Amino acid sequence: MATSEQIRILREQTAAGVLDCKKALDAHNGDIEKAAAWLREKGLASAAKKASREAHDGIIEAYSHMGGRMAVLVEVNCETDFVARTPEFKALAHDLALQIASTAPEYIKKDDVPESVIAAKTEQYKQEAVSEGKKPDIAERIAAGRMDKYYQEVCLLEQQFVKDDKVKVSDLIRNAVAKIGENVVVRRFVRYEIGGQ
Repeated sequence: MATSEQIRILREQTAAGVLDCKKALDAHNGDIEKAAAWLREKGLASAAKKASREAHDGIIEAYSHMGGRMAVLVEVNCETDFVARTPEFKALAHDLALQIASTAPEYIKKDDVPESVIAAKTEQYKQEAVSEGKKPDIAERIAAGRMDKYYQEVCLLEQQFVKDDKVKVSDLIRNAVAKIGENVVVRRFVRYEIGGQ
């Protein structure tokens, strides 16, 4: 039987509801670590289900940096106005704006990268590998690996989160979806820098 102290600790760690925490602790004989892992799994599974739901509400977050020499606007959508006003959602939008300011991605996700760019980059990486003396089949694999790195640089959702490099931005959003209970979508962003393009 879970104690109120165990439930309090688990709630602080996971932000899950009281009943979910009690259920998880009872199922794992009071083991907080196992209960937390189970809750995360359950949350991520439900987050995956929510990904197909429409998200047309939300906020536009503005972030300015370097004494106004650089700024970001990012539109982050959720399903309801209620969630858009919550501190958790606002914090996520702020973190996404900070990420864009810090890493200057060009696209939101891999699917946004134009086919022409993918073809040109792949060919460039293949040619580089061949000029390094690699055989054509090996050059293909090297090019694929370098494309993965390219996506991690230019696609927001593929990047490591600047506040915690063990977490990808896509995981950050998925974890937020699991916590707030609604689908979250980064709709668009723009990044301005004095003297930039």
